[in-house]
Order: sequence, then structure tokens, then C-alpha cells
Amino acid sequence: MDKPPRYQNYVILPAIGVHFSTNRPVSETQVQYARLTPNTHLNTLLDGGLPDQAVVLDSTERGDIKLIRLPESELPDLRAQLPGLRFVPEVFYYPQRWQHEVRNKPAPLANQVRTAVRIVLRAAKTNIPIAGATVIAFTNFDEREGEQAISNAQGVVRFNSVGNRPIDQLFVYPKVGYWSFWKQNLTLTNNEVFAIQPVTPDYTDAKNFFYPPAPAGDPNGQQVKVAVIDTGAGPHPDLIIKGGGCTVTGDDPSDYADIDEHGTHVSGIIAGQGTPPDSLRGVAPNVSLFVYRVFGRSSQGASNFAIIKAIEQAVADGCDLINMSLGGGASDDATEDAISYAHANGVVCFVATGNDGRQPVSFPASYSLALAVGAMGRKGTFPANTTDAPNVEAPFGTDRKNFVAAFSNIGPEVDFIAPGVGIVSTVPGGYAPLSGTSMACPLATGIAARLLSAEPDILNMPRTATRAEAIVRLLATKVKTLGFGPTFEGIGMLFV
Repeated sequence: MDKPPRYQNYVILPAIGVHFSTNRPVSETQVQYARLTPNTHLNTLLDGGLPDQAVVLDSTERGDIKLIRLPESELPDLRAQLPGLRFVPEVFYYPQRWQHEVRNKPAPLANQVRTAVRIVLRAAKTNIPIAGATVIAFTNFDEREGEQAISNAQGVVRFNSVGNRPIDQLFVYPKVGYWSFWKQNLTLTNNEVFAIQPVTPDYTDAKNFFYPPAPAGDPNGQQVKVAVIDTGAGPHPDLIIKGGGCTVTGDDPSDYADIDEHGTHVSGIIAGQGTPPDSLRGVAPNVSLFVYRVFGRSSQGASNFAIIKAIEQAVADGCDLINMSLGGGASDDATEDAISYAHANGVVCFVATGNDGRQPVSFPASYSLALAVGAMGRKGTFPANTTDAPNVEAPFGTDRKNFVAAFSNIGPEVDFIAPGVGIVSTVPGGYAPLSGTSMACPLATGIAARLLSAEPDILNMPRTATRAEAIVRLLATKVKTLGFGPTFEGIGMLFV
């Protein structure tokens, strides 16, 4: 019996770049390709008896890039019928927020029965139950063995198999309003209560330490348009979103509301317009914020096709800077070409280096036309018993309180470093601290926006590669080294 065909999604692009040249005659391939509109079955227009499931899934607005579904075995035939085009597999990228995960169940111990245990999470002082927190009990942290559970409305967390076992490390990640919690070397006692510290939007985290509120008269990003390509953003009272869209295939193109918390957090770091101490102010509150949702409701990853569409739309909307706090997928020509397209149109892309624990810089930050941003932290800018405590690791800076985050990826591709440990920002429903190169990236983007807003001569340049190069040259004059060395910090941290 024949095996059913294995289907794969492919991004189809012109031979060079993301658009067909308008200076050359239209080829026969282009004519045929133009007929492949969304929902078209390939067998209706092409030879070879392709199955009905071979279909055009989506297209960019100009129609030069398409997403198709096709049996892998049929790709050679399709390439033969559409010569001169590139076929790139669809790949996915992920938010670069730092959080531990269980990889393996607890290993059995001799003569020991697994037992259940329940613990309780409550707010310090107020005793309010903490609902919806992710709690991880590692029995062997090095092997990531353990059990994970979510607290219920009463703040109760139930574990099924770690009640009578030593816990190597316990991690608590609340959703909103509270700091994380971390403890080592313990045994969980039934109904034990853990006190979780509340967080306030005016807390002096590393963001506020290095970038305190700007003085009166600072342009604060005025006249600069910043695109956040992420999980969406808002609604949140501290965010004013000027435009954007959703580029996820099959989703409402106008729905850029956050499907998670990540994009709202990133957006608040850049463009929060609140007034401390009761609300949050970003590092460039006067920018025009544009939000492009590239993560679907049923997928943790963002497709390279959705990212291409978002970059193309951000360029069309006149954005000056693009923030992409994502990565971790395989490198691909399509995403590279989209970043190159932005650069050729005077737009600079900032990308998070990734959170793989000092591994090489992940893609797309590793691409040479992206500005790759790693994460650092500062002792004393987060409570000592939070999940950020283990991220304090050498190298330390000239100021010994500064450190490169243990999770931050490193390498010669790093351009800048920025605070990314215990950063408080907006999330749906309130405020929360998060960590990751995802948080460092928008700090670099936001400070770049403030610097650019003070340079009208650059802002008003024609939107060509020369403009993008002028922006990068400007930023290179506005950095300070923290003493980590170029492998960790690139040329340093941006300062106004």
C-alpha cells in the first residue's frame, strides 16, 4: 500500500529580492505565476496531475511572493513548470522570552513511590491568591527533569509525582502583576504557602536604571515610526497604536490584538505612554507605534511568510525602525531578502540574538543586515529570589554589578547589548517583568528611535539604502562599552 504524500508549505519568490523587476519585460513564468492567486488549486493551472490539496494558501499584496502547499514529491515538477523562481520551505520563529521548561518526567527512584502534593501561591502582604501562574518543580535541573502545573483560581498548584522527592529548583512564573519566584533545594510540603511579591510599573529595573525618564524637551522618538513584529499588542491603556495589521494566513488582517503577552510587553518597553508611578512609560513614548501580528492563535511559531508580509507592510506604512524579538528557526533566503528589502528602502531591523545560553547568535539576528541585540542585567534591579537570580553570570562589566545574561546568545554577529533581565512592562491586564533578548531588543530599538528623532536630516533623506546606512552610522557614534568584550556586547550599549 502506497504511503500518503507528505505535504510541505513553500514560500515562492522571484529569482532576486522580494519583487519582480519593473525594468525588464514580463516573462512567461511571471504571467503564469500571476494566475496563482490565493485558494487556487495548482492542478487547474499547471500540468502534471497535482492533487486537489496542492493549493495557493496566501500571497503578498503585490503578489510577487506566494505561500503554497504541495506534496514534496511534486516540487521538482513545479520548479520545471515555473523556472526562474525560488522555492523556500516555510519555517517558523519564536518569541525570545526567557523561561525554563520541563523536558523530561522525573526519573524513578528505587523504593520510592511517586506521591501527589499541593502548594498555594499567595500575594505577599495582601494574601490574594495568584491564579494562572506556571510552576515548575525540577527534580533534576541539569537534565530538565520535573513536573509543571498551573495555579487555579484559589492559587492552588497540584503536582502528581514530586510530593516525596527533593526538589532541585522551583520556578514560579505569574502571568501579570507579580515578580517570579525561585528557590533551590527544598521538599514540597502539602498546602505549603509561597509568598509572591507584587510588581509596580515604576520599579527601578534595569530599564529605568540605565534609561530614566527623559528630561523636558527631549523629542522622545517624535516623528519616528516604529514597527513591532510580534504576537500583536494591546489593548492596554498605556499603548497608543497608530496602525498595523495581522499577516497570519487565514486570520483577520485587521486583528493585531495580542494573542499572548509578549508583543504588548515589547511595545510597552518602546512606546508606553503612561505616567509613573501608576502606569508605565517607555523609552521613546512619542514614537508612532505600528503593530504587526505574525503569530497565529493556534501556533506558537511565526511563519517566515507572515514575517515577510509584515516587513513589506511596515515599509509601505513608512516605518523607520522594525523590532523583531523573535528567532530560533532555521535560516532562510526569504527572511533574509525581506530584511534586505527593508534596508534598501531606508528601514533598519533590530533582532533579538536568542536565548540559548551563550550559543551562537540565532537567525534572523545572525543575518548581516539585521542589528543583533544581546541581553545584559544589573545586580540589584530585581528581587533576589526571582527566576532572574540564576541569570547572573560572568563576564561582568567594568562596573561589576553589570553582567551578561546567562541565557543571551553571543558571537561576532552581535551589534549591541541592552538590559534584558527583569524588565517591567505592559501586558494585557496590567504589568509584569519578563526577561530575554526579546526585552533587550526593544530597548535598543526605542533608544535608536530617540536618537533618530533628533536627526531630521537623516529622517528626511530619501528612503534608500543610503538612509539605512546613515541610521546605522549614527547609532555607532552613540554607544558606550560596558567592558564585556565585542563577542558579548558588539560595539556596546546605546545611550542618548
